[in-house]
Amino acid sequence: MAIICVATMAVQIPIPLGYAHLGDCMVLLAAVFLDSKYAVIAAAVGSMLADFVTGFLIWCVPTFIIKGAMVLIYVCTFRRTGNTITSSALALLFMVAGYTVTGGMLYGGLLVGLASAPGLLLKAALNMVLFLFLAKYLAPIVRKIDGRR
Repeated sequence: MAIICVATMAVQIPIPLGYAHLGDCMVLLAAVFLDSKYAVIAAAVGSMLADFVTGFLIWCVPTFIIKGAMVLIYVCTFRRTGNTITSSALALLFMVAGYTVTGGMLYGGLLVGLASAPGLLLKAALNMVLFLFLAKYLAPIVRKIDGRR
């Protein structure tokens, strides 16, 4: 939870209606390395706390829902396909759609929400690349420590 919060707050690049960050990489790592219920809690609460602390209060509840759902989408897709790329892509596309629609609802129309989509897609792509890199190199370490995976 703390890692997700800090990763979300550490580097914030302004985009329409919010900011881009590296927290989604940590959300996906939580989905891979934690039990799914703990990953949902870490993602939802850690991301929401980042919005709260950085003054994006209007986004706290949507973020809580979107980030928790990202974990569930990743976990369910991975269980069915066994494919990390597909699972992370679907989770991140849901995040883009969730924030685009929510931005439209909060700020007066879908066109307003769509203004954030290019920045969200770029953020998603960056987070996915970083996630795939870290997951590949962290998996053997976690297996060695944990023994369960």
